[in-house]
Amino acid sequence: MDSRPVLDDGAYVRSAVQTAAKILVVGHFAVGKTTFIGTMSEIPPLRTEETMTQAAAGVDDLGDVRGKTTTTVAMDFGRLTINDRLVLYLFGTPGQQRFVQVWEDMSRGALGALILVDPERLEESFPVMDLVEQYGLPYAIAVNRFDGTPDRPDEELREALDLLPETPVVTCDARDPKSSAHSLMVLIRYLQTRIS
Repeated sequence: MDSRPVLDDGAYVRSAVQTAAKILVVGHFAVGKTTFIGTMSEIPPLRTEETMTQAAAGVDDLGDVRGKTTTTVAMDFGRLTINDRLVLYLFGTPGQQRFVQVWEDMSRGALGALILVDPERLEESFPVMDLVEQYGLPYAIAVNRFDGTPDRPDEELREALDLLPETPVVTCDARDPKSSAHSLMVLIRYLQTRIS
C-alpha cells in the first residue's frame, strides 16, 4: 500500500521545479511589505505581526501614517511559483532600524531585493537602500502607490533616490496582484541580465 500523502492543496512545491530563488521584499516602516507578500503568496503567508503598544511610541515613529496598529517583528514569508521550473521564496523584512540584525541574516543566500518605497516618504528609503547595497544585493525599486498619492515621474523619483541608470523603477499597488506581480517580474528580468 502506498503511504505517501496526497498533496492536492498546493502546500508543497511541484516536483518539476528545478530552481528556487530567495527574494527579499524590503522597505521602510509602514511601506506595505506585509501587504505585498500577502498579495503575492500562493500559500498562506507566514506573518509575525504584533500589535503596536505604547512602549513603542517613542521608538516607532508613525509620522503621517494613519490606521497602522500592527508591525512586523521578525519577518513575513510567502511562496510564488513562476512556472514549472522556478519558484520564488519571498522574505519580508521588518522596517524599523532596531531590526537590522534580522536583515543581515535574511540577506544570506538572497538573489536580490525588491525595495518598496512610499513616494511621500522617500527620505526614509535611504537607510534601506544603504543596507541592501551593503549586503551586495542587486535590487529594483517598486513605488507603492497609496490612495491619494500624486503621480511622480520616474525621472524625478530616480533623481530623488540617486539611482544608477540601470536600476529598474516600477510603480505598483501592494494590494493588487497584477501590479505586484509586474514589479516582481521587473526585478527577475533585471537579475537575469546580471547573471547572463
